[in-house]
Amino acid sequence: MITNRRKVRIEWGDCDPAGIVYFPRYFAFFDDSTAALFEAAGFRKREMIRRFDIVGIPVVDVHAKFFIPSWFGDDVEIETSIEKWGRSSFEVRHRLLKSSELAVEGFETRVWVGRHPDKADGIQARAIPQDVIERFNKSG
Repeated sequence: MITNRRKVRIEWGDCDPAGIVYFPRYFAFFDDSTAALFEAAGFRKREMIRRFDIVGIPVVDVHAKFFIPSWFGDDVEIETSIEKWGRSSFEVRHRLLKSSELAVEGFETRVWVGRHPDKADGIQARAIPQDVIERFNKSG
């Protein structure tokens, strides 16, 4: 399985008045980390959308567990991997590490979606192509 790791520096704009990361910012970090994971597997988002004729991979469920606060100026590392594949959905796990200690663990459920054939502004779940799943299941 592919696991992507990326370093993030906590910036002033990521923090609340107390200087700790404002919790919604973690979800933005995780969204960026999912895109980085797909890129590490060879699927840059823009190219993936065009190649597979999809709208994207929107989040339908997201949650996190917070263990240690992160502060302005901290350098953290986010490890991201796909935990489970379904027919049209998949589960992503993020581990945000601060000095090698688990600070936040995040979870996303995402759906592979294309345009709805009968609704001009609608979207519809599609089966995830097998070659995408196989690419992620290779050692990386």
